[in-house]
Amino acid sequence: MENIKHEDDFFEKKHITVPTAVINEYVKNKFFRNALYITEIGSHITTTASYQMKQSNCPDYVLLYCLAGKGQCETGTEVFSLEANQFMFLSPQQFFHFQAKPENPCSLYWIHFNGQMVDELKTTYDLQQFRTPAPLPLSNQVTSTWQKIHSCLTDGFALENIGYANLNLYHLISLLLFVNKPIKKGQKQEENIQQDEDQLEQSIVFMKENLHKPLSVEVISKEFNYSSSHYSTLFKQKTGLSPIDYLIRLKIQHACQLLNKSNLIIKEVAQKVGYDDPFYFSRIFKKITGKSPVEYKGGLKIKPAMPKTTYSTSNWSVNELLSKFTPEQTYQIY
Repeated sequence: MENIKHEDDFFEKKHITVPTAVINEYVKNKFFRNALYITEIGSHITTTASYQMKQSNCPDYVLLYCLAGKGQCETGTEVFSLEANQFMFLSPQQFFHFQAKPENPCSLYWIHFNGQMVDELKTTYDLQQFRTPAPLPLSNQVTSTWQKIHSCLTDGFALENIGYANLNLYHLISLLLFVNKPIKKGQKQEENIQQDEDQLEQSIVFMKENLHKPLSVEVISKEFNYSSSHYSTLFKQKTGLSPIDYLIRLKIQHACQLLNKSNLIIKEVAQKVGYDDPFYFSRIFKKITGKSPVEYKGGLKIKPAMPKTTYSTSNWSVNELLSKFTPEQTYQIY
């Protein structure tokens, strides 16, 4: 990105930049997708080498999260340390200089993001309070969500990947804004919460490992010793989606990868993600991606962006915008 300097190849092999052509094709001038979207993501894992990062005149908001160690930050008017389990938001055009030395190595995660909702998000939730480092008690959830975004974009810039990554950005920001508020809990309750977190993470891994099977909520919840209703409630609290909605998106995401990287016919792709009926698979695929599998496979090459109608959200509030979309759909799983 322009006006960003990474010393000593700081993020040379550690970051992903979403191409401008992809943003123009899949995000800009799209009413909901343009609300909040990722432009870059990267990380630098603990090292004994000295390194630094500088930026100025960056048009995006930047989230920085320090997983371990410590580095020194300067924002033009303030100098402070960014330490383990702390995060901060940088505003567009804000000068920033981060430096880590061999005696204080650190692991740093970062995301650049933008969108028509950003200014209202900044005002409504006072992002300015995070212009200096703030503590983050539930770091495991943050790193898990960051990994989902990074892993998804690593697989390519298909519409499904971009959509899944950007929706996880909403979840990531909500973790930073709300879990940062201290809540008093007894030790036993904290242990139960952590156990549920671990179980839910394992259930997502279970889904990914069994995309070729016709899973149901009952089957998944039984595998982890939950009732289907309790599991569904916990899962939606964690991800914002019902288990079936989440599973379908995993299936379609994997189908996109198969269409992109293999010569399988549609029927074979459907079977690989647990659908015996290729026509039903095609209907679900189009409902999620906006294109049929045939259309998707034929349009993998990004075309030059064409002028399109611009939708303004300047007169919308966040709640009004989100109220126009129903996050949960009802599907039948074969």
